[in-house]
Amino acid sequence: MRSGHRLGHLLGHRLGRRFGWLWGAYGTSALGTWLAFGAFPLIAIQVLHAGPAEVAALSSVGAAVGAAVAVPLGPWVEFRRKRPVLIAMDLARFAALLTIPTAFALGVLTFLQLLLVSVVVAAADITFRAASGAYLKTLLPAEDLLVANARFESTAWTTTIIGPPLGGAAIGLLGPVATVVADAVSYLLSALGIRAIGGHEPRPERREAARMRAGDLLDGWRYILADATLRPLFFNTALFNGLVMAAEPLLAVLMLGRLGYAPWEYGLAFAAPSIGGLLGSRLARPLVTRFGQHRVLVVVGSLRALWPVGLAFLRPGTGGLLLVMGVELGLIFCCGVFNPVYATYRLERTAPDRITRTLSAWTVTTKASTALLTAVWGVLGGLLGPRTAIGLAGVLLLATPLLLPRRAAATLSEPEPAPSRA
Repeated sequence: MRSGHRLGHLLGHRLGRRFGWLWGAYGTSALGTWLAFGAFPLIAIQVLHAGPAEVAALSSVGAAVGAAVAVPLGPWVEFRRKRPVLIAMDLARFAALLTIPTAFALGVLTFLQLLLVSVVVAAADITFRAASGAYLKTLLPAEDLLVANARFESTAWTTTIIGPPLGGAAIGLLGPVATVVADAVSYLLSALGIRAIGGHEPRPERREAARMRAGDLLDGWRYILADATLRPLFFNTALFNGLVMAAEPLLAVLMLGRLGYAPWEYGLAFAAPSIGGLLGSRLARPLVTRFGQHRVLVVVGSLRALWPVGLAFLRPGTGGLLLVMGVELGLIFCCGVFNPVYATYRLERTAPDRITRTLSAWTVTTKASTALLTAVWGVLGGLLGPRTAIGLAGVLLLATPLLLPRRAAATLSEPEPAPSRA
């Protein structure tokens, strides 16, 4: 009864009209993203007759190059109003994605165009995330950040549940580029929603009048590495996310190839457990209220590392399908609790004039490490077999809790700056 009261308090907590527009914009673009889940590989295979190497390049090379392109945007965005940047990134993704159905309709679509669009979308996505974190911190008081991040997390898992099945149905009825159109329109609607937020956003002040220096590009990483609590969390999330995502293609090969699962069974194995993420995100704030932020971060961050190793024992049949669903349910539930707590913890520990650069550095590192580990595990899967490579990733994940912060963070203070070469 008490937990139900807390859940009702979380759902009923009002964050204001301006946050409501931001939340609605996020939900719209997230639904578009999940409607178009897997659309690029599908177009590459069915329309352009691409091979496995080209399909892998869409997810790895596109993300890696997009991350590199986003590096100089972090310090550039830091000293600009964030709402116009958010609108610009949404419009950039809208325009880039819209070129694909246009070229398809004209019969001139190429694999190079797909790759270039994936780079633009990845770079805009990183920049948007960094700017949105900084904007959220100016929009809400500190005590409301966890509630806001929990709502974003629950929205993400809700769209994960409903997006792919609807996208699959749309592709079956309307063709392979239908969901790309929906994704593009979702970014346009997101831009309109963010524009409707209104209000005055003060222009951030530069502490130096000089133009952006080359050292500013690395300032986000310097800030993270100089903070004793952000540093371990930074390495933990980069390694954890990279290893989990690196095993996903191998699991697809194992389930859809050697073990003979049907595509609908593969989709069900990941869509149904996403309800655990929705539940976990709802419980994040009550758990922090009762046990404290640091304890929840460490305990749930450790528990989420225990699940993936179970995928190495996958077998054919209903039992194997239930095993995958059970593992994914436990993993996604823990991530649903962990993610909003960690996002809030990171915002609270970052000085206002460093947020964009810090979040840019964080996202660039996470995407780059994921691309690298995915490539490495592709080679390991070819050498050792997909099951062994999946098991190896699971064993390495068991060590990631050692990188979680060992002590609770004190009140925010500026970390000591790294020595400069002045």
